[in-house]
Amino acid sequence: MAQTLRLAPSILSADFVRLGEEVRAIEKAGADLVHFDVMDNHYVPNLTIGPLVCEAIRPHVTIPIDVHLMVEPVDALIPLFARAGANIITFHPEASRHVDRTLQLIHDHGCKAGLVLNPATPLDWIDHVMDRLDMLLLMSVNPGFGGQSFIASTLPKLQAARKKIDAHAAAGGQPIWLEVDGGVKTDNIGQIVAAGADTCVAGSAVFGAPDADGGYRAVMQALRRAAAAKARD
Repeated sequence: MAQTLRLAPSILSADFVRLGEEVRAIEKAGADLVHFDVMDNHYVPNLTIGPLVCEAIRPHVTIPIDVHLMVEPVDALIPLFARAGANIITFHPEASRHVDRTLQLIHDHGCKAGLVLNPATPLDWIDHVMDRLDMLLLMSVNPGFGGQSFIASTLPKLQAARKKIDAHAAAGGQPIWLEVDGGVKTDNIGQIVAAGADTCVAGSAVFGAPDADGGYRAVMQALRRAAAAKARD
């Protein structure tokens, strides 16, 4: 079954001096989501941005803000990001003492909820919480830094995740988006979407292009064309 491809540029690769301008530019260029990477120098070896930055960019875009929490512990930050304007909040199961409760906490604050699985984190984590998931994010790099290369073993994992999600939907379950983050480029997005992804995070692939000549739009159009071409093969 053909999937509708959503593109979620990660502002981890944006120019932070011009962040408001950058997020306005990606929405104008056709982005479906703003991907917002939160790192705490504890769960992952890097430190990025928090709720104040989310609150600052919220008035600049109308598309959803997709907050990926790479933090431990995770629960205390969820209400802060919900109030800051997040629409989707995802977290790593290893960072929560009670995964089901954390998913419910996200919903209680009016956001869509999802789990993030690292390359070596087994897919079995989702089996008993699928009724609470709006999104499953598979990391195709080890989280912590932008600009890494795609880990090929993500492709069979994606196929297995797609089967689980489709079986859940066939049994009457709610829709679950299947997102991939890490090393997504024009030369591999076709394989990624063919394996089952319907949402792709792209950081350096998008923000590495100069936008003065419409570069962001050109890159996102190229990503969509590459995905569509593989679907026709």
